[in-house]
Amino acid sequence: MTQRAKIDTDGSEAEAVGPPVVHRPAGLTSAEVAERVARGEVNDVPVRSSRSTKDIVRGNVFTRFNAIIGVLWVIMLIVAPIQDSLFGFVIIANTGIGIIQELRAKKTLDGLAVIGEAKPTVRRDGVAAELSTSEIVLGDLIELGPGDKVVVDGEVAEADSLEIDESLLTGEADPVVKKPGDPMMSGSFVVAGGGAFTATKVGREAYAAQLAEEASRFTLVHSELRTGISTILKYVTWMMIPTAIGLVISQLVVKDDNFKDAIARTVGGIVPMIPEGLVLLTSVAFAIGVVRLGRKQCLVQELPAIEGLARVDVVCLDKTGTLTEGGMDVTEVRPLGGADETYVRTVLGAFGESDPRPNASLQAIIDAYPDTVEWRCTEALPFSSARKYSGAAFSEGNGENSTWLLGAPDVLLPAGDPTLTEIDHLNEQGLRVLLLARTANELDSPEVATGAHPTALVVLEQRLRPDAADTLAYFADQNVATKVISGDNAVSVGAVAGKLDMPGAANTVDARTLPTDREEMAKVLDENAVFGRVTPQQKRDMVAALQSHGHTVAMTGDGVNDVLALKDADIGVSMGSGSEATRAVAQIVLLNNSFATLPSVVAEGRRVIGNITRVATLFLTKTVYSVLLAVLVVCSQVEYPFLPRHLTLLSTLTIGIPAFFLALAPNKERAKPNFVRRVMRYAIPGGVIAAAATFTTYLLARHHYSGEGALEAETSAATLTLFLVSMWVLAIIARPYTWWRLTLVATMGGAFLLVLVVPWLQDFFALKLVGTTLPWAAVAIAAAGGLLLEVAWRWVDRRFPA
Repeated sequence: MTQRAKIDTDGSEAEAVGPPVVHRPAGLTSAEVAERVARGEVNDVPVRSSRSTKDIVRGNVFTRFNAIIGVLWVIMLIVAPIQDSLFGFVIIANTGIGIIQELRAKKTLDGLAVIGEAKPTVRRDGVAAELSTSEIVLGDLIELGPGDKVVVDGEVAEADSLEIDESLLTGEADPVVKKPGDPMMSGSFVVAGGGAFTATKVGREAYAAQLAEEASRFTLVHSELRTGISTILKYVTWMMIPTAIGLVISQLVVKDDNFKDAIARTVGGIVPMIPEGLVLLTSVAFAIGVVRLGRKQCLVQELPAIEGLARVDVVCLDKTGTLTEGGMDVTEVRPLGGADETYVRTVLGAFGESDPRPNASLQAIIDAYPDTVEWRCTEALPFSSARKYSGAAFSEGNGENSTWLLGAPDVLLPAGDPTLTEIDHLNEQGLRVLLLARTANELDSPEVATGAHPTALVVLEQRLRPDAADTLAYFADQNVATKVISGDNAVSVGAVAGKLDMPGAANTVDARTLPTDREEMAKVLDENAVFGRVTPQQKRDMVAALQSHGHTVAMTGDGVNDVLALKDADIGVSMGSGSEATRAVAQIVLLNNSFATLPSVVAEGRRVIGNITRVATLFLTKTVYSVLLAVLVVCSQVEYPFLPRHLTLLSTLTIGIPAFFLALAPNKERAKPNFVRRVMRYAIPGGVIAAAATFTTYLLARHHYSGEGALEAETSAATLTLFLVSMWVLAIIARPYTWWRLTLVATMGGAFLLVLVVPWLQDFFALKLVGTTLPWAAVAIAAAGGLLLEVAWRWVDRRFPA
């Protein structure tokens, strides 16, 4: 920490011999740390991570539907041949696949979480070193700088113009100035200045620890997809119960002479009502998405973020660190009003001492102009995104004292100042311009910038990210609006956006002119794309305004000024090199700092949602026709047409295998809301038509066949119709066709044909078509059902658009 002395009002130093020697606390000794570890006074809150292995196994094994199917499976193993118990083995395989895929996702996430974990600087034995948050002990001295997150509760030990944002905890928007002895709450973060604090509460005792632990868990909840599926499953369960009871009673009455066969056919009617693979496929699709993104160094901190980003229609970008790389270069210093250039360079060199943790602009100045030993910084005003400038007071080594400000020219200069015209020309080239101004006011005065005398312009060149243009083009192609929201000069931001061929870059808006009314602000945001001189609070307001117009908003950023907006956005995306605070609140962290990774995340989310919507229709069509068939059987007082083996075969060929491939296929369509409505509008007509066609064939077969083996022949004819109608549903769902989708549909059809022609498979599945009249009638009824499907789904598209 830089040593400073306060300047007295008369301009002389408080001590003629120089600033007082400040003795920094050394922190705990190694022995003291060991004692606290032995007493268990360690910050043992787990890092943001995935579900435990135990939770994953429990979540996949102990489900409501697994319990129902498990009981039915045990019954079938007792009363029927093994062929009728195949559905139980399918469930075991499904559960195993789900566990394996989630464990793979867990391994990926845990590895990335360690890479992305914030490591606070802790002072021990007088030496500062970065430690994992879990290594902090009670009484540790933790250093802070801009953007650092307060990881445990404590008390301020050192404060150097330390400003803390506690809005995520208290809702208070204004930063709080902290002085030695003041309390610090975990979950807050530094917006300006620096200092150190002593940990007074660690682990689960800390203010935000319990909250953070719950919020940080790798979870499958709080997504429209999961909520929609849960809603569907709830209604399916309520439909199943009365239908199943009616089916049990009717089959026992109809088959009073054959109890075991009655039980087998009852189970055959209940099992297909359960869309057991839907939850599995959703979990697997998300888990595989996490693994795929993990390979690209993208850490998904909250799983629904994959889904959320697929629904995004507006991406708000912070220019610095997103469109441009973090570093900058000083290209020119222009003295103003006849100022001596050598003197200006000396002032700029001395500025490097004023902030122990410089931002990118000050770092570029430090690199260009090394510090001079004669000048000493006696007081500092750290840079703040809200005020747009920093300041420092110096003892120049010759008895002279001076106070300087460095920051945004259009903030430090009055409107209409001729220097602003010169600055605009530089901004139009995409250059960043800082003003060095001398002030006669004290740094702690609210009027410090009033009457500041402009001395020089510092021109900085920003390095554009090489992949930024392609990424912006991708979003434009995908109909995702991009908004650049930056604290920099609006003209300069627009010039940078223009170099990247961003739509709307020519019309830049100075955020200081934005209306405060949310509705009015939303209109301006909809009409424009580039905004400059935006304060952190305005970023938050802008996100809220866009959301008020029905937009799903993603916010990217890496600085402390982006934290509030990241937290409020539907999806927060942080760079891996960003501040601890931004990484903590973001749902997605790009550990490779590459903006170009975002399209991969969007594509992954679209693949998951689009495909789950697609395959959910398959599963729920089966549920609808199963329930309707059971109702028709109960009302008609006839035997249920199928054994479990028949519907296991049909489910595998028309749903299980195809759904697995379709769920993992590429899908670029932007996710749409109303998941339940969009799925059921197809599943209900599809299920009704399949049930009607199948039951029609079954009734015809009952009149056509008689004598021994009649029931097997009736079942085979009904199975043929149901298979063909289900294949038609699959063929519609698989559109638009590609070579592999056509191959998939053809392979499933070929597999069923194989069962019909291979003798031992005929016996195994009890499927044998008798004669030619009824099998062809079954085909004709299925064809009519297929045509009806085409008409019904086209009508649904027009009547109930998605």
